[in-house]
Amino acid sequence: MSDEQLIKEITAGNDTAFRTLMERYQRQVFRTAMGFVHMKEDAEDITQEVFIRVYQSLHTFQGESEFSTWLYRITVNMSLNFLRRNRKKRVLQSLETLFTLRSDEKNPLEEMESAERDRRIRKAIDTLPERQRMAFILSRYEELPQKKIAAVMNRSEGAVEQLLQRAKENLQKKLSPTIGK
Repeated sequence: MSDEQLIKEITAGNDTAFRTLMERYQRQVFRTAMGFVHMKEDAEDITQEVFIRVYQSLHTFQGESEFSTWLYRITVNMSLNFLRRNRKKRVLQSLETLFTLRSDEKNPLEEMESAERDRRIRKAIDTLPERQRMAFILSRYEELPQKKIAAVMNRSEGAVEQLLQRAKENLQKKLSPTIGK
């Protein structure tokens, strides 16, 4: 069943159709949120909030873009809003992650170095300007083509290409002294 058919079913009151739509897009929404917040529990919360918002707002979806584009916009906006509301919490979680060993395969020093590298990468992504960060996350985490990213961000494909190029350059500048090229 297509997204359009599911939406018609949902607006007619068919909750099973909403469950189908949610199952179809749940992983993509989670991965996108994870790209912004880097914490599984937070990404799960955002995913749940996104689908609540979708359920409440589906009657406003006019079909001018693909449903998935509309859904990505909601996900990106809710992820950014979450980040704005929870800045202090994120700093504490990053520190906690740094000192938590995650694997028995690495010795404590290797694990700490790996955690620190991951933290620096996440921090570098988080410090990108908002549009660059959005384009980068949609491109790298969701592997969306530039055309789709352009639709989600209401930008031209050329503008998205520039945002991605600037994001890569900024990340290289921020990470090359600590991680290497």
